[in-house]
Amino acid sequence: MQVQQITLDGQQHYDDAGGVFPLIYTPLAASTATPIDENNSARTKSGNVASAKRWVSDNRESLALALAQHGALLFRGFGIETDFEFDDFIGAFELPNFTYAESLSNAVRRNRTERVFTANEAPPSVSIFLHHEMAQTPVYPSKLFFFCEHAQMTGGATPLCRSDVLLAELTKVRPGFVAACEQLGVRYSNTMPLEDDLASGQGRSWRSTLSVADKAAAEEKLTGLGYSWQWQDDQSLRVTTPSLPAVRTLDDGRKVFFNQLIAAFRGWKDARNSAEKSICFGDSSAIDAADMAVAIALADELSFDTPWQSGDVALVDNFLVMHGRRPFEGERRILASLVG
Repeated sequence: MQVQQITLDGQQHYDDAGGVFPLIYTPLAASTATPIDENNSARTKSGNVASAKRWVSDNRESLALALAQHGALLFRGFGIETDFEFDDFIGAFELPNFTYAESLSNAVRRNRTERVFTANEAPPSVSIFLHHEMAQTPVYPSKLFFFCEHAQMTGGATPLCRSDVLLAELTKVRPGFVAACEQLGVRYSNTMPLEDDLASGQGRSWRSTLSVADKAAAEEKLTGLGYSWQWQDDQSLRVTTPSLPAVRTLDDGRKVFFNQLIAAFRGWKDARNSAEKSICFGDSSAIDAADMAVAIALADELSFDTPWQSGDVALVDNFLVMHGRRPFEGERRILASLVG
């Protein structure tokens, strides 16, 4: 398989080491495709998927370097159509699996394979705002895979934002806020329901989130994580994290705005949660809403909206790039997988 890099409208270009964002790959044959004999279509498709896996295996090192530099890679036209083919494609990268079950994700998801699950099950009208996956917990994945299984929709793009660029721009206009984030860290509070709440982007039950069966096991798990907690009258569980990093330094020296502040401030609103009670600095002091408004405006300006087509696969560096979900109408099926 021969592969080329292509450009899309809205793709970003930076003069620093990050370069183009995101980097987009497609097989050469995808732009010069000839009609496929219907009798041989299944065999041809199978061959395309196998070729895609071989290409990944042959280029694994260079793809890892490209991801670390650019932050996100989009693979278009590689013949991936099903959850099992997506699983196979992921396997070619030989990266350690980070299971949904062992994660502390707030989102309700449904496993398709051991390492492939649905993206956030929140209703289509709900925005999932920019965040680093599970940065509101002490345990988070290093990379994320997304797969567009079906894209008959209006809206539904996945915004991506380079957090190193965001931090640099934020430092220019709100240096005091950035310094406080770096020095104090941040605490997150949220209330987990007794049962999964599919109407909320933060609707995962405390039993599922903590992988426990009862209150005693939940309290033991929270103690080990350094959380504080309070049981509510409706058997939901209010938890607050220890102070967690809000700014992270990557291996190459770049600093990033690594947190869930934007998502929590804008989107942690449901029957149990309110934004003003979701975040504070690590010393429990309040975060200024005016500072958050600037961070949000800059992040929105810097975002690239991934224009999903069925079969697309995206690989995102969770330490370097934030992601979210735009509201949509129609049928949108995006699957995900986490890398430890």
